[in-house]
Amino acid sequence: MPENNTNTTFKRLRNRYRLVVMNDDSYEEVVTFKLSRLSVYIVMSTIFVLLTGLTVALIVFTPLKLYIPGYGSASATKELRQLKIRTDSLEQAMQYKDQYLQSIKKVLQGDVTVKLDTTSLNIPPTETTTD
Repeated sequence: MPENNTNTTFKRLRNRYRLVVMNDDSYEEVVTFKLSRLSVYIVMSTIFVLLTGLTVALIVFTPLKLYIPGYGSASATKELRQLKIRTDSLEQAMQYKDQYLQSIKKVLQGDVTVKLDTTSLNIPPTETTTD
């Protein structure tokens, strides 16, 4: 039975059809096409492959590839990392400077609260040597 099924599938693909484009007012035939399902499938597949190829070529051979996330030159990526590290260190330095200025402001305004260190130290007794 599988042999009969494939035979009918090929027959259906090879059956010829006529596509006629007619003028609606005068019913005059403008264009006539003789098609089969196989020819329509081949034409549509070819168009799809060509459009896909053109799109890939457009992206690969033009500067559009730089808009793809993760794609770019190695030097640009390295430079971006260095700038990120520099920015982080500058932000940290600004925070330290802000803390320092706030502390200076408190001291100048007399708003200093001194916290005493209440932790006890266990210092072993020193050995004295007698000579």
